[in-house]
Amino acid sequence: MQDRTKLVLLAVTTIVFCFLFIGIDLNADNYQYFLSRRVPKVLAMVIAGIAIGQSALVFQTITHNRILTPSIMGFDSLYMFTQVLVVVLFGGMSAMALNAYLNFGLSVAAMLGFSVLLFSFYFRGERQNLMVLLLLGVILGQLFSSISSFFTMLLDPNDFAAVQANMFASFNNVKVELVYLCAPLLLGISFLLFRLHRTLDVFWLDKDNATSLGVDVKKVTLQVLILSAALIAVSTALIGPIMFFGLLVTNLARELFKSFQHKVLLLGVSLLSVASLLSGQWIVENLFGFSTTISVVINFVGGIYFLTMLLRNKIV
Repeated sequence: MQDRTKLVLLAVTTIVFCFLFIGIDLNADNYQYFLSRRVPKVLAMVIAGIAIGQSALVFQTITHNRILTPSIMGFDSLYMFTQVLVVVLFGGMSAMALNAYLNFGLSVAAMLGFSVLLFSFYFRGERQNLMVLLLLGVILGQLFSSISSFFTMLLDPNDFAAVQANMFASFNNVKVELVYLCAPLLLGISFLLFRLHRTLDVFWLDKDNATSLGVDVKKVTLQVLILSAALIAVSTALIGPIMFFGLLVTNLARELFKSFQHKVLLLGVSLLSVASLLSGQWIVENLFGFSTTISVVINFVGGIYFLTMLLRNKIV
């Protein structure tokens, strides 16, 4: 089956599940209420799927490793640390915690500031080792997680409930205003990544060959890392952390599509991510009756897939 046919099938699947979420049981009496609830929910899944899929794909390209995703840099842990710190400093009922725009802006600013500071400090020297940067991200992620756990133990029950609401990814209580704010941000970042698709294709040839072909490896790597961090910041601040989703959909997209061109892979992983989130959430709601959450299912399946890749030695 050709890659174009697979893209069409994924697009059709995405449209079908969008219709299932939005169009079922609508009538002249209830359409205004249901559309106001369902459309932002579907848009949130679309934005999160595209952001996570594209960020993981380009991140794996520049690191030349198929088990690494932006989550390993500690962004999920930094998001939780930010949420806990807001509650500790301002309280669970403060404007900083309850105002969607303030909380979103603070979370995104913290994750982007962390990424820019980390990447700028690292790339300042003449010699760079990307694995050292990744190891530093793992260490800082564990540090943020440990500090968050410590402060969480000190919170009173009301403040803990405010923090707990942000610990897991959720599409059922999406803030409408954030969805329409994130959409143009996602379009802008995706456009910038797509403009780099030919340069990213050259990265398959490794650093030395890319340099010999005229690619400024240091500059492009820094650009891609920051854009990837921006995507994961938007998705995490919008719906919460999903640990293994990027790993899962990126590697499935690489297995599904025969092309090594990033213009195909970026579109393919975006459609696969959105179709997976929509179908998974629909199954959780209609077959499991909300007895579990989509993040639990994704982490369970993704964890098994991660271990399978390690056992098969698919680490590059």
